Amino acid sequence: MKEQQRHSPAEDAVLSAMLPHVAALGWGEAALRRGLKDAGSVPWLAGGLFAGGAVGLVEAASDLADRKVAAALAERDIEGLGTRERLREAASCWLALLLPHREAVRRAVALLMLPGAMASAVRILGRTADSFWFAAGDRSADFSWYGKRATLAAMLLALLLFWLQDASEGAAASLDFFERELAAHARLRKLRRFVPPLPGRLA
Repeated sequence: MKEQQRHSPAEDAVLSAMLPHVAALGWGEAALRRGLKDAGSVPWLAGGLFAGGAVGLVEAASDLADRKVAAALAERDIEGLGTRERLREAASCWLALLLPHREAVRRAVALLMLPGAMASAVRILGRTADSFWFAAGDRSADFSWYGKRATLAAMLLALLLFWLQDASEGAAASLDFFERELAAHARLRKLRRFVPPLPGRLA
């Protein structure tokens, strides 16, 4: 069920080189041209890369971040951890990766909140949620996949908005917030087992 965009190593290098310029220039061709120049490519290639304009650049950068998080997690010893602990490790890698580009992330969130970008925002959160679940060892392909994906996507959005205001060292407050969200969801799932179904509507 997990879907990813496909980009070449050269495109990944351009995206990485572009990110430091987004804080000043925004998500668009100006920052992309700077990235191309820094990566050793010619700036006039900007028009042929990353379809979808500024939103397309955000999608491509998010996909690159997801892949980097997966690679970072592969180097950590998470085999003995439970699902919640693995998700927290994924969040820790994610926020550490985003930290040097906080202003670029802030600009991306503002861009994705525009009415015309809603579909892209949903895709981005969905892909990141997928990568987190895969990191947690979940390979389910049944109907529950959709519910878990949507729930975690909402948690990740809340985490991101919290993190944008977080000044704690190592994003400790943000990770604590995420852990509380995971715990609250786990308690809610347990509670549902003991709540009887509502009676049907009276005729």
